[in-house]
Amino acid sequence: MLSTKVVILNWNGADLLERFLPKVKATLPEWAEVVVADNGSTDHSEEVVRTVGDVEWLSLGQNYGFAEGYNRALEGMEGEVFVLLNSDVEPRKGWLEPLVERLESDERIAAVQPKILSYADPTKFEYAGAAGGYIDRYGYPFCRGRIMDSVESDKGQYDKAKPVFWASGACLAIKAEAWRRAGGLDGSFFAHMEEIDLCWRLQIMGLEVWAEPRSEVLHIGGGTLPNNSPRKIYLNFRNSLLMMYKCLPEGEMSRLSVRRWMDLLSWGVYVLSGRWSYARSVRHAHRDFRRMRSALNEKRQAVWSGAEVASPDTIYQGWIVWQRFMGVETYSHLYLGSEN
Repeated sequence: MLSTKVVILNWNGADLLERFLPKVKATLPEWAEVVVADNGSTDHSEEVVRTVGDVEWLSLGQNYGFAEGYNRALEGMEGEVFVLLNSDVEPRKGWLEPLVERLESDERIAAVQPKILSYADPTKFEYAGAAGGYIDRYGYPFCRGRIMDSVESDKGQYDKAKPVFWASGACLAIKAEAWRRAGGLDGSFFAHMEEIDLCWRLQIMGLEVWAEPRSEVLHIGGGTLPNNSPRKIYLNFRNSLLMMYKCLPEGEMSRLSVRRWMDLLSWGVYVLSGRWSYARSVRHAHRDFRRMRSALNEKRQAVWSGAEVASPDTIYQGWIVWQRFMGVETYSHLYLGSEN
């Protein structure tokens, strides 16, 4: 097996570490090690890790966010596979082996995620990743097992391993070589959408991202920012624009313009419904995208300098928001007649 480092990024998460770190450690085979990379916590996280024992503590000194925090944690780290694992994840027995086996099975496979189920209700998929992620032509994400706000029960309908567009950062296994070639996560994202951006760049490089449902984990979700947080809305809207600007091929940049008009409609809905903090989040996301756009040109050049694939075939060519409005609730319904 490829030597593996399971890296948990922590920020004031002592309670979660106390709850889940022993369970993570207990499931690891001998060829894997666990590291807690700390984003400048002020609670008793380090004491918890020392109590668990045989876990490396890596202090980053300050809060760099999810994206840059992982970049700094993995910089110079040894190992052939890195597993980015949220602190609010409980892996099931034997979860790691299928992920590494999938990475070993083909040199083109760069990253893989497990089946991600809800910790609160393990019969259901978890919102952030489910059985593998996709985006539509306008950058809206969805999953096998979750279409917008509709989350499915796991009935084995997505138990086939297959290529997907993105693997969830809640539990993402990636070859160290691919991580370095891609340049890691984009630190300017801070948090949210950064794993989708990374997976898009990997596919432009000609590599593949997979979901491997033989591996299962339970995820609480929303541990840092709840789904209805104005801050999360801001990051998701802004980072979607940043990602599309970097990763869309020249001939498809009109999709970014369409997405910006769609965001304006979202802003209008928030205003009309009196959700002023959400409306401000959308407005600030677009303001900051405009401010950051000129600095993105160099990153866009880096993405396309060694491109092998212009537009990954894992992008859904419809508009998922419209499909949901028309009553589509499941991935199976969306891809009626195709393999799940």
